[in-house]
Amino acid sequence: MRPMNLLLAALALVAIPAAALADSPPLDWRGKVRAFNIEHCKHPAWGTSHSDRDYALAKAMAATDRVALDDDVLFAAAYLHDIAAFKPYEKPDLDHSDVAADVVGEILAPTGFPMAKLPKVQAAIREHMYYRMPTVPESLYLHDADALDWLGAIGAARIMALADPNGGQPDGPGVLPMLKENLRDVPARVLSPAGKALMPAKRDLLAKWMETLAAETDGYKTL
Repeated sequence: MRPMNLLLAALALVAIPAAALADSPPLDWRGKVRAFNIEHCKHPAWGTSHSDRDYALAKAMAATDRVALDDDVLFAAAYLHDIAAFKPYEKPDLDHSDVAADVVGEILAPTGFPMAKLPKVQAAIREHMYYRMPTVPESLYLHDADALDWLGAIGAARIMALADPNGGQPDGPGVLPMLKENLRDVPARVLSPAGKALMPAKRDLLAKWMETLAAETDGYKTL
């Protein structure tokens, strides 16, 4: 599948109503997990919409690479991988991936999730950031989907959403180092064949966006 077709397939999955993302008939635990995400993960950069994109793109890339994933594992990890970015799970002195992996069991247990699959969910959550090395297929495709969500137009939108509208930090100029770091570090950490096919266009789009932003703000001075 060509990169553009793969991207369109992922976008089509995101556009599907949430209930249709589950297997047929829908598994009740999935509704509970997504409802938990909606209630607890309210943020424009790593809230429910980010989880929706990660889940859809991971599925699309694995299908392109003809890699079979455990969809229970992928769904749970996609919707709970960032929970430690939010209270009461947040621990600022620890990596949010590790904290989320440690607490995800207590969130999943009451939902009816098949807990024998918990270790793979924990691995996928622990390894989802681009600077981690995935060890199971579900980790690989969640890892790459999450990395690609830092690039392209959506990557720019997510980082700019971090700017404090009330004059606090980070302000507009304060988020620039994050954009530059993502552009510098993320592309080389996209590891799957399908992810590598998508990466150049998303990398180049973000680079062009930053170039245009610099031109329109006197080298970011008036941002």
